[in-house]
Amino acid sequence: MPTLKQQALDYHQFPKPGKLSVESSKPCATQHELSLAYSPGVAEPVRAIGADPELAYRYTNKGNLVAVITDGTAILGLGNLGPLAAKPVMEGKGVLFKRFANIDVFDIEVNAPSVQAFIDTVVNIAPTFGGINLEDIAAPHCFEIEKALSERLDIPVFHDDQHGTAVIICAGLINALHVQGKKLADARIVCLGAGAAGNASLRLLLAMGADKSRLLVVDKVGVLHTGMIDLPPHHAFFAADTDARTLADAMQGADAFIGVSAANLVTPAMIKSMADKPVVFALANPDPEIAPHDVHAARDDAIIATGRSDYPNQVNNILGFPFIFRGALDARAKRITQKMLIAAVHALMDLAREPVPADVLAIYNLTELAFGRDYILPKPFDARLIERIPPAVMKAAKE
Repeated sequence: MPTLKQQALDYHQFPKPGKLSVESSKPCATQHELSLAYSPGVAEPVRAIGADPELAYRYTNKGNLVAVITDGTAILGLGNLGPLAAKPVMEGKGVLFKRFANIDVFDIEVNAPSVQAFIDTVVNIAPTFGGINLEDIAAPHCFEIEKALSERLDIPVFHDDQHGTAVIICAGLINALHVQGKKLADARIVCLGAGAAGNASLRLLLAMGADKSRLLVVDKVGVLHTGMIDLPPHHAFFAADTDARTLADAMQGADAFIGVSAANLVTPAMIKSMADKPVVFALANPDPEIAPHDVHAARDDAIIATGRSDYPNQVNNILGFPFIFRGALDARAKRITQKMLIAAVHALMDLAREPVPADVLAIYNLTELAFGRDYILPKPFDARLIERIPPAVMKAAKE
């Protein structure tokens, strides 16, 4: 049997290269249909949109078209390999948008010599789209890029590596704490990794009731603390008044660990030092900060989540971004706000606590599955996601 590597390469190459194609949504089989699709008929929607730009949502695909855009500076866990190397990921994102929320995507890989050049490029092409999904852009540039684009554009701009990840982490963590008999407001939380995902996740947790005085953030330099100087703003915000300096120091007595960093940085001894009934989110991909079997060997009372599909409790962005965008596009929102993200978190939390339908169990070859230590988030192929999250996001957008 071919290796996974060969299967992946064959998947992307055959029967034709790539994962996306463009198909016509209108018939064009007769001379009359040709005259409607192009000249002279096409002049009529052109005139209409020229007089009222909002009519682009009626006469073109703008309202259901998202740009998935990258500069290739932070591709998955592979680093800065450039925009062209990011194209398979962007195409893959397009597949997921279409499969799970019926949203069309153009993937765009930008070779920009500077942050400002990237911003200007996106602004200049934005009229084509109903929304912008930023992807695989390194921190701290991603913060500047998202902020500038949100201010300059009148369509939703969403950095999935920040806010999509944050939504899923928040929903899973709050549910896991609930299973462990704990509340978010009381939880001591340690986050390893202060980049895009860690920063956005902690800020959303704070908005949902986490206590900032009970957070410790650890980066390459160690625990972020108030004695440090010249910290960048996204780090300085989380600097704590603490004597803890290392990850091992921070983990002592912690109720929850969020890892958005790199493989094998957490030891069994650190897990043993955590509070009773800990929650461990080891989300580095493909290899987590600590393997689930090592967590279970160290503690029999822990809940463990990873970013991998071959373990229970996968923290997977597919649970968020297609449905958040579906709601934002349907609401004709100009921004994706914090209230919309929180609405998505609550929809995910609530869905995981409901009985799992038989058709979902069949997809995953399971006989039973219920809210608890091995099921804190819905499964990606749960058809109820499209029924629950977009309406919740739409409601928050309209409010």
